[in-house]
Amino acid sequence: MFDWWRKRSRKKLLQTSFPKSWRGILVERVAHYNYLNGEEQGHLEELIRFFIAEKNFEGCSGLEITDEIKVVIAAEASLLVLGLPAFQYKRLQSVLVYPTTVVLPETRQRVFSGGPSIVPDRQAILGQAMLNGPVILVWDAVARDARHPERGHNVVYHEFAHILDMRDGAADGTPELHSAKLFREWVEICTKEFFRLQERTAEGKRTLLDSYGAVHEAEFFAVATELFFDRPRQMRKERPELYNVLASYYMQDTAARKDLHKNSS
Repeated sequence: MFDWWRKRSRKKLLQTSFPKSWRGILVERVAHYNYLNGEEQGHLEELIRFFIAEKNFEGCSGLEITDEIKVVIAAEASLLVLGLPAFQYKRLQSVLVYPTTVVLPETRQRVFSGGPSIVPDRQAILGQAMLNGPVILVWDAVARDARHPERGHNVVYHEFAHILDMRDGAADGTPELHSAKLFREWVEICTKEFFRLQERTAEGKRTLLDSYGAVHEAEFFAVATELFFDRPRQMRKERPELYNVLASYYMQDTAARKDLHKNSS
């Protein structure tokens, strides 16, 4: 019943044009928007409108929520699900945005002990995702990451990868996959790459994936997602199996998208 109402509301929302000021924000502030073709940009704009209409944005520590904040966050969260079925974030209600790095108050529960948090208590964070709870983001990091994908770090991609991972109720580094074949490939390839990252991190060796991904499987999926969208050509070259399994899940070929953008610029 609720999905029917949501579909009806979305249909009504699309009867109006996408705001020109929002498109200007995308062009100027979200680098990946400019890598998309016209059809992809149109679909992303639809998802952005749905996200902004359906989610509550709350400014924290005195931060005033602006159109720029909403559009940039909605764009990057929506980019992850550009090729996926609708309503990937339907259980998410709120996005809490702080102006800069925040140390969260102590909580009693975490994901692997029955609670929602994915980071340790009292840790200074740039973002946090919670099972059936809000996503917390730090705006200065969000703004920087959106404009500079070459860095290979993106807090929105990271935290919303956690949301996708937890759709089945567990933060285990395995989102809801599309087939049994993909599940088998996912387990084989991601297990191998996760242990490889752990070994190289323990040895103090430099890695393409952020060493934070060696903490556990959920963080591995999140940092791999960051790399898949921000530095996909490097990932395709150095970790082709991992790139291919992520492309199969997200139903996007981000490296080919960047190839086309580079050749046309």
